[in-house]
Order: sequence, then structure tokens, then C-alpha cells
Amino acid sequence: MTDYVVGDVQGCLDELRALLAQVAFDPARDRLILAGDLVNRGPQSLETLRFVRGLGRAAISVLGNHDLHLLAVAQGGRSGPRDTLDPLLQAEDGPELIDWLARQPLAWRDPARGWLVIHAGLPPQWTVDDTLALAEEASAALRGPGREGFLSRMYGNDPLLWSPALRGQARLRFIVNCLTRLRYVHADGRIDLRHKGPPGRQPEGLLPWFEAPGRKSADTEIIFGHWSTLGQVRWDQARVHGLDTGCVWGGNLSALDLDRGTVIQVSCAAHRQPGAVED
Repeated sequence: MTDYVVGDVQGCLDELRALLAQVAFDPARDRLILAGDLVNRGPQSLETLRFVRGLGRAAISVLGNHDLHLLAVAQGGRSGPRDTLDPLLQAEDGPELIDWLARQPLAWRDPARGWLVIHAGLPPQWTVDDTLALAEEASAALRGPGREGFLSRMYGNDPLLWSPALRGQARLRFIVNCLTRLRYVHADGRIDLRHKGPPGRQPEGLLPWFEAPGRKSADTEIIFGHWSTLGQVRWDQARVHGLDTGCVWGGNLSALDLDRGTVIQVSCAAHRQPGAVED
């Protein structure tokens, strides 16, 4: 059995199939873990959800910001001009696929290795145990009868600093923003959700989330996606692996073989033209 973690697919199913063929993935033997953003921007969001769901227990996906956006639009939220979600929203099996997506976790820890898979980042105040517990809080809101209210108030950047005293929608928004949108933090632990470029080009005072001083998750290997401009996959000193290598932009789709520690990539068609960095 081999475990493969794959970065942001974003509806690029042909490239995902090519990557799995390259490693001779066998769902009867191997496991696929996806680092979020299964859908949107690429051409095959509907087919991607069908494919991943069809793998059954051989596939696990954490939720990304585009996945949450789909859930919000499906509950009556506003679609964006660059979205490619209409075929999924109009499909006969669309509601069933969306319900399946809503039941996926926001964070997942490999029980054998202890590695953590998330979509975006962690604030420095959270341990890995904190992360899993808080992710489950937000997941419970997505699975429960209050999903529509939660999703309708999900958008926004505040609050910017974690406190265990946060309650209600502010607490859930902070959890979701970190796990699905975060790239940079301030040294004092405040998160920044505006800046999206590569390290080295951020405003003074901002640090990649994984370089925050005193980060309480620093003792764990963490795999994430979301940051296509990051510039490299492995950051050994921080023990993190960023697997969003810009497939939908004509970059690569990347997989990390957890057993061998190797990275496998396939090149991708440019379904989106590079321009302003998008979430």
C-alpha cells in the first residue's frame, strides 16, 4: 500500500488521471489524499467530484476555499465571474455530490505517520491536536442543519487574532480562514489574508505562516496546497510540503509519495491564463 498526497486539482481531472496512471495507482491497494480545492477554475469540476467520490475509502480529501465556495453557491450564495461550477450545480447528481463534499474534513492526520494534511495554513497558536479539534468544530457546522447560515456568514477577514474565547460565527470564520485561505502571518500571531505572492515579495513584517516564531505545530510534518506562487515544494527546516504547483495555470500537478518521500509531477494544460493571483 502506498499513500499519495496530491495538491490542488481544481477540476483538472485529465491531469489527475495522468498523475495516478504515472504512479500505477491501484484503489484496491493504495490511498489518495487530496489537499483541497477539488473544484473550480478548471474544466471538469463535476467529473472530478464523481471520480474522487467513486474511489470510496481509497480517497480522502480535505476542504479548500474553492470547495467551500461551491457549498456556499449551492446554498444560494453568489457565483463569481471566473467560476466554472455551473455544470456541477445543474447536474442531476449535483446535490448528492455536494452533500458528499460537505462531509469531507477540514484537516486530516495520518494515523500511521502523524503527518497533517490541510489546505492552507495554521496560526502559530495552534498545536496539531488543537487544529484537528477546531477543524471538527467547523466541519460539524457544515454537516449540520445550520449549514446555510454558517456558509452565508463565512466570508470576511475578521477576526485576525486567535483566542480560545472566540465564540459563534467569529470563531468558525477564523478556523475556516486559517485552514483554507492563510498564507502569511505577523510575528505577533495575527493572520494576514490579503497578500498572496511568493515569499520574498511580501510587505515588511509578514512571514509565511510556517516561519512564524514559536509555531506550536512545528514538531509535525505538514502538507498543504493553496499557494501556487510559493516557488518550491519542500521547506525542510519548517517541515512543510506545499503541493499546489499551479496545475490550473499551466504548471504541474504534484503528488507526494508518503512512503518514499518523493514528489511526482505531471505537466498541465493552461486552463486559466496567468494574471492577478487568485485565491
